[in-house]
This record gives sequence, structure tokens and C-alpha cells, in this order.
Amino acid sequence: MDLLRLGKQDTKWSMMRLQQTGLSTQVMEAWLVTQVVEAVLTSTQHGSYSVIFITDGATSPSTIFMLQDHLRSPGGVGFFEAGINGSDFSQRDEHLSLLVDNVKMLRKLSSYTTIVVISDEATFLAAFVKWSVKGRLMVWSTRLLILTHSRLMELQDLHTTLSNLNSMLVIINDDTTNIRCSVYVQLPYSPRGSQVVQVASWTPRRGLLLTSHLPLFPEKFSKFHHRPNLLVAIEESGFGRLVTVNDPSSGAPRVQFQGSLVKLIEYLSGALNFTYSLVRPPDRVRGVRLDNGSWSGMMGMVVREEVSIGAGPFMVDRWRAEAVDFTVPMLIDYWRILGVRGLPEVDPWGFLLPLAPLVWAAILVMLVMLAAAVFLMYSCGSLKSDDQNNWSHVTFGYVRILLQQDMTLPIYWWWERVVLMVWMMVTLVLTRSYSGNLMALLAVRHIPQPYQTLRDVMDDPSVKMIWEKDSAPVLYLKSAKSGIYREIADAEKTGRVIYIPHLQFPEVIDSLVRRGDHVLVDVHDGVKSNIAQDFTKTGKCSFYVSREEFLQIMIAMISQKDSPLVPAVNKRMTSMTEAGLFFQWLIAEQPNSTVCDHVPTKITVNEALSFSNLWGMFVILLVGHLTSLSVFSLELLIHLIQHI
Repeated sequence: MDLLRLGKQDTKWSMMRLQQTGLSTQVMEAWLVTQVVEAVLTSTQHGSYSVIFITDGATSPSTIFMLQDHLRSPGGVGFFEAGINGSDFSQRDEHLSLLVDNVKMLRKLSSYTTIVVISDEATFLAAFVKWSVKGRLMVWSTRLLILTHSRLMELQDLHTTLSNLNSMLVIINDDTTNIRCSVYVQLPYSPRGSQVVQVASWTPRRGLLLTSHLPLFPEKFSKFHHRPNLLVAIEESGFGRLVTVNDPSSGAPRVQFQGSLVKLIEYLSGALNFTYSLVRPPDRVRGVRLDNGSWSGMMGMVVREEVSIGAGPFMVDRWRAEAVDFTVPMLIDYWRILGVRGLPEVDPWGFLLPLAPLVWAAILVMLVMLAAAVFLMYSCGSLKSDDQNNWSHVTFGYVRILLQQDMTLPIYWWWERVVLMVWMMVTLVLTRSYSGNLMALLAVRHIPQPYQTLRDVMDDPSVKMIWEKDSAPVLYLKSAKSGIYREIADAEKTGRVIYIPHLQFPEVIDSLVRRGDHVLVDVHDGVKSNIAQDFTKTGKCSFYVSREEFLQIMIAMISQKDSPLVPAVNKRMTSMTEAGLFFQWLIAEQPNSTVCDHVPTKITVNEALSFSNLWGMFVILLVGHLTSLSVFSLELLIHLIQHI
């Protein structure tokens, strides 16, 4: 009989013909499997989906041939057979490991892949699911459909794994008097032994029918039905702090976390319908990779699956990305330098500040050009030889005008009057502007903020840098091959770089950084948080933030590799960040967070001038007298030599 033609006919008619013609059980089984798979795939798949079939070697060739001939998958169809001895566990594991690797290679070449596993052996199904998870074959974008004659009670070992996969379980009952297939879904975080949810059923007469409000392959992590309690790893940071509150039930004080990160977790718990318990790592760190390949801190808790989410917060980097999955960033920030603001200082050379260096240079050039013009005019236009030798005296007369002195030389020519008038107008503007600005600048006190870039710090051997111990930027520093970051990493050998845990930052800021010979390098938001806390305690803006930004970072939460929690969390976090909620929480949780953002670097005072304000001018006066004395002595010496 033409199985392909038979399979394409009306479902009810085909089943009757199969029973009436007395075809073999294998042919009937093949027809049944084909009908169920086609009904499920056509109801759920994308227009370019692909299908990969995996059997345990006991599936009849009729089933394979009918599936191959009947299904028309736009993205292609693949077949794999695991023909192994179920009692030889070492051989089975080795074979399944190789099988999973090959299937994964094919999956990467396909799109919208559904893996269909056909087996009646519960041990094979359990082994395949185990190796597919271990080999990272079953990511959430890949769907898993299991077809089996086994009873639900025999598949209890698959409960936990299937609940975390994008999977459905089809139980086939091919009793000739009551042919029926039931489609089940294991909901995530459901108690072991709880009843699975039947989402659809298939019969030859009615085809595929939904039996619950859930669709086929539901997005079961978008909203949990059992409201599970998830463990969340967290540690103190600029986004979360430990506070002591009174317990309303017992009246005794207890310690709990507060901050923008806790608000984010509360937001996710309401959106995804779960409760949570915050857990601190024993070593109180975010975590680094140890020499034995394991991870410490919160990273280790996530990798070992001791917690479901690592709130952190964590900076996204390639080392951590190899072990865990990051959520979308909750914040994109940069690293900056935190330094102490100096005491108000008087600039002894402030009398030079009313005019910019370019203006001083322009005045000098104008004097030289004026002298050259006067010499040229006297040489070409004057008739008297005495006037031709008078240009030097006139030139010094212009300098006397610039210095607000008198000019007694007689002027005979009209061009001399024009030049003199223009020069007096220029000097009037210059001297009035200079005197007015000088009076204002003498009342100004400068507050030094010397370290605005990493280069400023490296060029000053008297200052040391403080970085967070075992942080992602420190790993980057140590891996840098050249440039400023390599210089910073090498400076550790000379004691100019110190690595300190993040929890000790408030202490070192109040002691080492405030002393002036240390600077702290941290995330901009963390720097602002520390400045705000110091202002709250002291009422003063004692620290400043560098203008230079460097080492852009993305701050996110983490979960296990290929965890289906991550896509669900990403969807909620994207909506939250686009609405600006996280930034609002940051501002609300940090009192005085913007008070010190634009503190002036100059202040004015109203007091009598002292020698500390003007000693620069006295230095110039002394240097001028010494220079004139030296020139006078040289002239006397030359005169004596000429008359000897």
C-alpha cells in the first residue's frame, strides 16, 4: 500500500482503512506517529522551521520512512538513531555524548529547530535529556518534543529537567478501541510528584485539540503558576546596603538589604510571580575564577546552582560570560577617579591671569611691529637726519604709554599723531580690562583638583591608586599588554597600586583618600554614592570626580548557562530600564546624590591683600632690579675697558 498516499488522506478515513485492511502494527504505529508530529508542528512552528528526529534504535523503519516522506519541513529534516545497548552505561554515555555533539552542529545550521525524540525506554529518555542539557543542546530557542508509550509514572525522573526546558511530552495510547495521544507540559519549579498539565489531546476523529488555557510549547517562564521561592545571591554595593530594622512580628531588630537592586528584584518577583530569599556569599565577594577552575563568591553560588539568580551587581566581561549568562544591562556606566578636594589656595601668579597667554604674545608682537613701522616711516619720509635717529625714542615712548606713563617727545608729522592716537586707544582698552579683571582675581581662591586623568595620577609619584580587589577591570589591567593600563598594572610592584575589597571602600575613602596621597578608582555611580554619603555625614563636598571616563562597563544580573529565566527576566528589565525606573530608584535611594555634582573650583573672598597674594609681583620686581643692576654693571665694565 502507498503509505504516503494513505497518510495524506482524511484522518478518520485513513484510520478506518488501516484497521479494515489489517495492516501490521508497525505500519499503524508509523501512521499514528506521523499524524501526531505533523499536527503539533504545523500548529506551532515558524514558516522556516526545521525538525531533527532522534530514535533509540527500536523505532520501526516504517515510522522513519513515513516521517521522511510525509513531513515537508521548510528548514529541512534530520534523522539520528542511537542504536546502543541500554545495559552498557559507559558505552551509552559515550555514544550519547557524540550524538548530542552531532545534533548540536546540525542545530546551529538550522533555524527554529524542534527536536523530536521517539522512544519507549524511560532510561534512554532520561539519559538523552541529561546529556542534551550537559552538552548545551537544549537552549530555550530549541523545542523538545518527546513521543513515548511509557506511562507518566515511569517518567518521574524527567520531571525536574523537562520543567526547565522548552519541551512537551506526548503519551501515545494506541489501543485499537481507543486511540488517543495526550500532550503534557511540566511547569517550572513545580513540586516533584505534582500532576503535569495536559495542554492538548489528539484523536483520529477530532485531530489536535487544546485542553487548557496554555498553548503548545507555552512561554512557561513568563509567569510562574506555582509562585516558587527563588534564592537570589546579593552582596553590599552602591545598589544595595545592609540596614537594621525592627521586625513587626517579634519586635526584635533584624538585618535586611535595601536599595535600588532590591527594588529591581521586587519588581521582577511581581512581574514573574515568584517570592525570593536573599543569600549572601560566605566570602562576601562577587567572585573570581580560582586556580582549580571553580568560582568563588556569588559567581560560584550561581555556577553550582545553589541559587537561581545572582543579583550582584556584576560587570559584564568575557571571563564570567564563559561560565554564566548575563541579563540585559540595568545600567551602563564608566570608571572614574575619586580624589579629595584641596584647600582654597591663592595663586601668586594671578596677576598674569587677566590676559590670556595669546594676548600677552599679541602685545609683544604689536610693539615690535610698531617699532619697525616707525623706523621705516622715519627712514623714508623724514628730511631731517635728527628725526631719522629719533625713532628709538618714539618707540620707547609707546612703551611708556602702555605702562601708563607720560610722553614728552615732540611730534612734527601727521602720521605720528595717527599712530599715537590708535595706540592710545588700544592701550586704554587693554589697561582698563586688565585692572578690572585683576581686582576680581585677587579675591579668588582656587580649590585644586589635580587628578583628572589616569595619566595625571601616573605622572605624580607621590600618589597611590586604589582599585577593587578581584574585579573585572583589575583582570583587564593584568591582561593588558601595553598602554596606560599596562603601566598601572606594573605600578603594583612599586606599591603605587592597592587592591581592596569593595566593602572597605567607605573606610579607605575616609582615611587614605581624604589624606590626599591616595585616589580611588571606581564606577561613576559608586563614586557618586560615596560622595553623597560623605556629604550626608559632614555637610561638605570634600571629594571630586575626574572629568575623564574610561573602561565602559555594563552592569547586569546573572543566572546559569542557558537558563530560561534569563529571557523572561530580560523582557521585564528592558521595559523597566526604558521607563527610567531604575534611574529613579537610584536617585531616591541616594540622599544628596546630586549636591556635589557641580561644586565650583573657585571661590571669592572679601579680605585685605597679603603678601601671599602678591609675592609673585615682588618676585618680578626683584628680578627686574637684579637684571637692571647686572646691565648697569656690564655697561660700567665696557666703559672702563674702552678707556683703558
